[in-house]
Amino acid sequence: MRLHTWPRTAAVLMLMAASLRAGPDGSPVGEYQLKAVFLFNFAKFVEWPPHAFADPHDPFTICVLGDNPFGSALNDAVRGKTVANRPISIRLLSNSQQARTCQILFVSASEGKRIRGVLETLGNCCVLTVGDTDDFTANGGIVQFRMKDARVRIEIDAETAERAGLRISSKLLNLAEPAKH
Repeated sequence: MRLHTWPRTAAVLMLMAASLRAGPDGSPVGEYQLKAVFLFNFAKFVEWPPHAFADPHDPFTICVLGDNPFGSALNDAVRGKTVANRPISIRLLSNSQQARTCQILFVSASEGKRIRGVLETLGNCCVLTVGDTDDFTANGGIVQFRMKDARVRIEIDAETAERAGLRISSKLLNLAEPAKH
């Protein structure tokens, strides 16, 4: 990441961690609109190893496993944007085997009973796993969204990220709470 973009990106992350109360036009911001922006911004603060992509021209892929709680918000958040000069692709998945080619995987609450199995299926693949169910990180996920006082908070399990071959920026780690096991 270029150094001069860090202050702007940090400001965006801090605003995202702020209240859900008002968007740019003063209208309420939905929880999943905010989480969609978080998912896009995670890509700026995580480094994937080269073998996480089959080809140098592959898109950066954000996947949703299970029911899609984002509606169009995730597509809206990434429209026209790139990550490391790669176009962004959004994929909706029906099974965890498909997730091995994703860079970021959001595991929907609809997968609640299968989360441990989903995460075990991925093993130490280079996939940033994100979820918002209770104990997501305790079950082996990397990033867990938590709502607290109408604010989106993030919890990160840095050790699990490291085992997956992912390097999370200290700037993002400083904004997050450590995982609770």
